[in-house]
Amino acid sequence: MYATPFLDLPPLESAVGEVALPGSKSISNRVLLLAALSEGTTAVHDLLDSDDTRVMLDALVQLGCGVRRIAPGQVEIDGLAGQPPAVSARLFLGNAGTAMRPLTAALAVLGGDFVLEGVPRMHERPIGDLVDALRALGCTIGYLGNEGYPPLAIGRPALHLDAPIPVRGDVSSQFLTALLMALPLVATERPVVIEVQGELISRPYVEITLNLLQRFGIAVEREGWQRFTIPAGSRYRSPGKLHVEADASSASYFIALGAMAAVEQPLRIRGLGEESIQGDIRFIDAARQMGAVVEGGANRLAIRRGAWPLKAIDIDCNHIPDAAMTLAVMALFADGPSTLRNIASWRVKETDRIAAMATEARKLGATVEEGPDWLRIHPLPAGAWKAATIHTYDDHRVAMCFSLAAFNPDRLPVRIEDPKCVAKTFPDYFETLFSVARTATANIPVLCIDGPTASGKGTVAAAVAARLGYHFLDSGAMYRVTALAATRAGLAIAPEQEAAIAALARTLPVRFLDGRVLIGEDDVTDAIRTEEAGMNASRVSALPAVRDALVALQHGFRRLPGLVADGRDMGTVIFPGADLKVYLTASAQTRAERRHQQLLAKGIPAKIADLRADLEARDLRDSSRPVAPLKPAQDALVLDNSTATIEQSVAQVVSWWQGKRPFGA
Repeated sequence: MYATPFLDLPPLESAVGEVALPGSKSISNRVLLLAALSEGTTAVHDLLDSDDTRVMLDALVQLGCGVRRIAPGQVEIDGLAGQPPAVSARLFLGNAGTAMRPLTAALAVLGGDFVLEGVPRMHERPIGDLVDALRALGCTIGYLGNEGYPPLAIGRPALHLDAPIPVRGDVSSQFLTALLMALPLVATERPVVIEVQGELISRPYVEITLNLLQRFGIAVEREGWQRFTIPAGSRYRSPGKLHVEADASSASYFIALGAMAAVEQPLRIRGLGEESIQGDIRFIDAARQMGAVVEGGANRLAIRRGAWPLKAIDIDCNHIPDAAMTLAVMALFADGPSTLRNIASWRVKETDRIAAMATEARKLGATVEEGPDWLRIHPLPAGAWKAATIHTYDDHRVAMCFSLAAFNPDRLPVRIEDPKCVAKTFPDYFETLFSVARTATANIPVLCIDGPTASGKGTVAAAVAARLGYHFLDSGAMYRVTALAATRAGLAIAPEQEAAIAALARTLPVRFLDGRVLIGEDDVTDAIRTEEAGMNASRVSALPAVRDALVALQHGFRRLPGLVADGRDMGTVIFPGADLKVYLTASAQTRAERRHQQLLAKGIPAKIADLRADLEARDLRDSSRPVAPLKPAQDALVLDNSTATIEQSVAQVVSWWQGKRPFGA
């Protein structure tokens, strides 16, 4: 997951490959709560690992449920058998509506001493209609802040269940879902009836709830979408084992991507098919209306571009409220204005999504009209796009939707602010996107930081890469890694083994991760820093075929979303066309003092004068060597950090980089 302040997406051109999606958020949190309310132990497989499921699991632990994390995506829940928790608890539920609403209802009918709270945005999301319905039952619920909004205090109820329970259907289907999940707990002796007032929005999410209730032993009787009866004698029973489907809402981004950019081969989605119980799977129908070619089977989808430009659409989105956001970005690539209707629920989601989508699409250059429950988006032809910084409002779906704008025909980058907000439902979204996105190598930005020994270039480059979310290349380690791999393979570092060592170097699985150097999964950070490793690296570097192989290997580090490379010839030889070149230097005295401190920290005695003499001698050798001499590239920016801290040097390089970006202040 990218935890950077922003993530720049370079121009993207096409898509190919296969993606595996995370588990459905809507199903995951419903299943967790139903398992907690049931009698018996439930093994949940393919559970979504996200912010929303983590706060739900934490809440269940606080309430006394046995929770065992067996493996990634697999937990076991020991249910409470419908009994009130024997503890009082203050539950922090983040911005998870799928945790706040159902837990409010379940705890209110069970009774106890509970406080439910979340992040500031959660305290702006209305819950008054659900609270009103629960109070009408005799539940004790108080507002600890603004009337009609969390945080909430829940006490012990005095329930009366004779009359049907009214609930508004035109605000959020989560209110009805919450009641449907809570009321079986008290329908032991008589049936309990819920009546929906007004039109029920987001019906597919209610269908998910009804489907899962059936799996846990509750057969709700439905009269249209207005009246729901929970039979007398209802009791939750664990199904024993349950698999969570892949998330259909998350699939919408890759269905759209296939429709827009899978030209030669289809983009494949694994773990989700057209028979999904999730309403957002019907996003496929909308994508087909816009021209996508979608082929489906059991737990698989294949999508490719059909009509291009995409066809404009005018659609009622009540059945796909979350996935419909993706249509708003697809509409930018259409042949006319597209209108999304019946999306009033967007106003009360993680942010006001109608306003957010309109605001951010306008930044890209689009004309957008909005109403109380509709959005009309006009397409952007080639030549009309703008490079934009997308504000994400701590809303995962805004971030994921607008990432698709990087496929614009004007080859402009897109900046996504706060990319970690995708952790709510799809922590690895951007990594997954980059795994199937394709673009010309020249579109992938490269920053080169060259300089003499002990100038701090490796430390600065690694920090810049971390700040930008880019890959990092420590070119100085490449020869050491190659030498180590050769000796481990039993190859003598000598001219007669040159071809074999070069062949080995071409495919070395080298990675730089959090200050460590890895060959595959083997951490060789310490092994390549020995004196012997340094001597072997010098011998390897004298073999021309090995040098050529390592040039190709270093070029392979230029991957989405970008690269920061440090060394002595990154900007002059390896990446001469780099977008930014920095020559980082410091006086020999300063570098000697830095090296002296490093050696002392390792318990190695040294004299500053000797270290300075060694550095000056090495500078002379490096600058006068016939192949790739150490020198600033002609277009490099020189940064003398003799009196600067590492953080100051990093800030300067990032500032220079920002100045080259097209996003403005």
